Amino acid sequence: MKKSQLLIFGTVLLTTLIISCNQKRNNLVNTWKITEVEAKTPHVDSVKSDILSNGTLTFTKDGHVNGYIETEINDGTYALTKKGKNLVIKDENGTPYPFESTITDDKVILDSEDMKITLTRN
Repeated sequence: MKKSQLLIFGTVLLTTLIISCNQKRNNLVNTWKITEVEAKTPHVDSVKSDILSNGTLTFTKDGHVNGYIETEINDGTYALTKKGKNLVIKDENGTPYPFESTITDDKVILDSEDMKITLTRN
């Protein structure tokens, strides 16, 4: 009896986690424009205007990302972890760019060691 209850509880918990992660991923799939940049290093501060002028990211359902943050990202990939609170973007060379993420229907906030950027739906 206890084993069956534990199995049911585990299945419900796993289903809830999958739905939660998929919901964040579904909210992320779109084209986003960088609207705010908070520089945390002198390097980012020097390229802040370029990031604001050219900064966009397009996330697809199949886990790919294209756009521009500090450099062009072509055929990159992304992964959400920790229930959508962490986002890792990898460029075409596999270089990882980890962020703490906050994702809503109309805004994405990505926070890293170098900068904090806010994106809005394009």
